[in-house]
Amino acid sequence: MKSRDRKMSPPSSQLSTLLFTRRGDDRVARNWRLFSKALLNASGNAIFVLDPLGTVVISNHRVQKTLGLFPGSLLPNTLPDLWPHASQVLQDRRDRRGLSFQAGEISYLARLAPMIYKEAIIGVLCVLEDRTELEKTTRRMLSYQELSQELDAIISSSDDGLFICDGDGTILRINAASERLNMLRATDVIGRKIIELVDEGFIDTSVTLKVMQSRKRENILQHTRSGRKLMLTGNPVFNPAGELIRVVVNERDITEIDALREELEAQLAKNDQIQRRMQEMQIAELESGQIVARSANLIQALRQARKVSQVDSTVLIVGESGTGKGVVANLIHRYSARAEKPMIHINCGAIPESLVESELFGYEKGAFTGAAQKGKPGYFELADGGILFLDEIAELPIASQVKLLRFLEDGQVARVGGTTAKRLNVRIVCATHRDLGKMVELGQFRLDLFYRLNVVPISIPSLREREACKLPLILHYLSHFNAKLKGATPPRLSRRAMDALLAYQYPGNVRELMNICERLVVMSESQRIDFDDLPTAVTAQAPPQVTCGIDMMENGETLPQMMAAVEQRILDQALEKYGTQARAAEALGINQSTIARKLQRCRSR
Repeated sequence: MKSRDRKMSPPSSQLSTLLFTRRGDDRVARNWRLFSKALLNASGNAIFVLDPLGTVVISNHRVQKTLGLFPGSLLPNTLPDLWPHASQVLQDRRDRRGLSFQAGEISYLARLAPMIYKEAIIGVLCVLEDRTELEKTTRRMLSYQELSQELDAIISSSDDGLFICDGDGTILRINAASERLNMLRATDVIGRKIIELVDEGFIDTSVTLKVMQSRKRENILQHTRSGRKLMLTGNPVFNPAGELIRVVVNERDITEIDALREELEAQLAKNDQIQRRMQEMQIAELESGQIVARSANLIQALRQARKVSQVDSTVLIVGESGTGKGVVANLIHRYSARAEKPMIHINCGAIPESLVESELFGYEKGAFTGAAQKGKPGYFELADGGILFLDEIAELPIASQVKLLRFLEDGQVARVGGTTAKRLNVRIVCATHRDLGKMVELGQFRLDLFYRLNVVPISIPSLREREACKLPLILHYLSHFNAKLKGATPPRLSRRAMDALLAYQYPGNVRELMNICERLVVMSESQRIDFDDLPTAVTAQAPPQVTCGIDMMENGETLPQMMAAVEQRILDQALEKYGTQARAAEALGINQSTIARKLQRCRSR
């Protein structure tokens, strides 16, 4: 009896016939082939089947698209790197797994399996898995791993403590430095809320909580249980959605820094105290010698004079007439090693030009008509062992400048009419109110002599540059001349008279101030010196009187109105004097915007 089911045809030499021939009609066979192809194409891998000769029998869409392997293609020609492995499978009938090879820009991981039918090998099943994305991901993971290791190394090696919490305040990580600073163990606190550490007294305050509340960078000082002082900086970290996901806290131990700062401040305070004491002693010493110094620039010049008095260097004192250049020269002499020897003071402008050389250097008998029979020593010889102060050195004639230069170079002078030079031990101190540099350019003063004299220049500031000295000088000389001329109680200055004297520029400097004080003492008829008693030159520069107080009350003005009026007058005077709001604001010690606002308010009233 014949069975209803059709038996499959016996295997042929063609693998395709074996794979796709089934019992039944052609429709069933066609459906089976379509199903098999759909099954292969549904796989995400590249799949194909080889016959024993290396010919592709079956291939799905992915292998056709990526590798160009179609039924009938020869593997040795298309993928020569894979064919040796397939040959081994055909020979030993064993699977090959994890075979890596490159085809173009794509990396594959291949699995080869033998296809056996009735103990005969009829082909090789090849499954290729695209590993390109996986390898990229693996490389990224390795990079992330290296980055994480570097970050771990940085965090662990940092001397500053690092405290990391999530957005809810749960402690995620602390480094070794933070453990040491806070005397905590990471295993005891990781996973706990930061608020718990505060409640339990591990820390006195938390910058993490402040950052969670403010959602911005915060800084606090924290005191640990061991008495350390930490500067904590908390930084929030947000995700793209704007949610707080981390709070990173940096902890810096400032205990030693704070102690050093306090020690430094104490030392600076001590130095300031010593400096003030030295300044007070110097001022007292200067006042005892009739030098009144309150301004920093004058005190600095006097310090230079004291310092240079200890050596024999040539000194050039420059400054306007009446600033006290002669007083500074006396100060140098008083504190020098030559104090026991004389200081000869010569005003070069007061000696006739024809007599300058004979007066300075002396002359031998018969040197010129009218010369003394025994000759005469010059000022250089008289100052031997001491100091020769050449005031107004700029007035020295060119011919005498040559001989002065020669003395500065070799220390020898020769009298007028003499044939031999004499070595002298004389220190030269010069003074002038003129600009020697410009005189050199104009050919009125020798350049080489200027360099010889300008060894240690000391600049004496004018009185208008010494505002702090005006009031002490006025009071000093009023008392001085009153004691000298009258011997009674010194007169008092009215407020307006004092303001006028302080506002005066004193073009004649201290000498003019002395003359004004002497005049006021002599001419005063009472114990009060008023504004009208001052010289016309002083009153002409006096600031205008500001009406205020009782005089304004007589006009029926209220206190706010009087204050506003006075303020407006002060602003108007400042603008008139300084020209711009910025300069007026700087002089008044306020901002320019404040002046603009006040002026606007004054104009609106």
